[in-house]
Amino acid sequence: MKTTSLITAALAGVVIARPGMDINKMMADAKLEARQADGGGPSTELIGDLATLRGRELTATGQAIKDILTAEAPGQDLKSFYDDSDLPPKNSAECREDECCIWKYIVDDMAAQMVGNAGRCNNVARGAIRLGFHDAASWSKSTGGTGADGSIILANECKTRSDNKGLEEICDIMEGWFAKYKRYKISMADLIQTASNVATVSCPLGPRVRTFVGRKDSTTPAVKKLLPDPSDSSAKLFKLFADKSFTPAGLVALMGAHSTSQQRFVDPSRADSPQDSTPGTWDIAYYQQTLNPNAPPAVFKFQSDINVSQDPRTNGVWKAFAAGPRGQFMWNEAYATEYVRMSLLGVNNINDLTECTKALPPFRPGFQQPDEDLLTKVMGSVINSEAIKQALEKGDKIPPNAI
Repeated sequence: MKTTSLITAALAGVVIARPGMDINKMMADAKLEARQADGGGPSTELIGDLATLRGRELTATGQAIKDILTAEAPGQDLKSFYDDSDLPPKNSAECREDECCIWKYIVDDMAAQMVGNAGRCNNVARGAIRLGFHDAASWSKSTGGTGADGSIILANECKTRSDNKGLEEICDIMEGWFAKYKRYKISMADLIQTASNVATVSCPLGPRVRTFVGRKDSTTPAVKKLLPDPSDSSAKLFKLFADKSFTPAGLVALMGAHSTSQQRFVDPSRADSPQDSTPGTWDIAYYQQTLNPNAPPAVFKFQSDINVSQDPRTNGVWKAFAAGPRGQFMWNEAYATEYVRMSLLGVNNINDLTECTKALPPFRPGFQQPDEDLLTKVMGSVINSEAIKQALEKGDKIPPNAI
């Protein structure tokens, strides 16, 4: 396939849910296919306090999370919402009585900063997604560690550890949100993980990951060398993530977050290069183009991603996620389940959490690139224009005079 036609196919308007479709059935089918895929399917290992609590000791939320972790319930929720017309004022007694009420205000503040004028998610969203991973993944079964406890900011690791290079801006933004809302007794840990889920669903086609609050903060620095490297072999990554309770298939689902990414530091000479031809859109072009040796010239691939995509243990599930609208549904469901797990690594009061998914923005099931022709041209060569880079960073339309 010629590069131009490949790019055009990736940029074409995508709709994964149309009127009359039974979304719940499609989600159930996607869940079943994810469980049957290679790479070990989803993990069913229990973590945190759920690993030791008996069934009769579980709260309703504890049981709900257990069901997600054991692949008995979906990790995304497209149906529960606040009715904005009935939302109590943030400083009212009614809002204080509903633990999720203040989170609706926080989420609305976050979401307003995560999408540009092209409808694509932007660098605030990208940073929030990456920050959620980096805070939570600082834990393993063999080393323990901090996990999803806010320490990436509270222990100043954003600005002192090379693994977190590029997160300085989102950490500053997160500190601003925390300063605004800490009077409502929220935790930094919850703020980070909620922001990651808000960012994901703010990206067109992104899943609406079930979201829980009640984590405890810590200022203890994270254990080092628990994060992946862009040059890692598939074997090294499988071992690293198995120690965090993920299967190879779970890792493949999580890697899809690179769909919205723009790399800056792996190769500084190609700073702001996207990892697929639809940056700011949560779609399967990433899976398709990582596999394709003739991907659009603007696309930058991590060697680690290529390694996992080609590994016989995960090539099948990678291809399944790459397979059109059905693959999108399958990936969304798999990602949501795996990210619930990620967001709870190192959390030892899971049974005491509260679900606040109803505070999240709605799922965006369809998206048409408003500047499709211009974006097609941009992806046809390595991106050097600062105006184009800035537009992609901001989620804005490509300026016609920049090409």
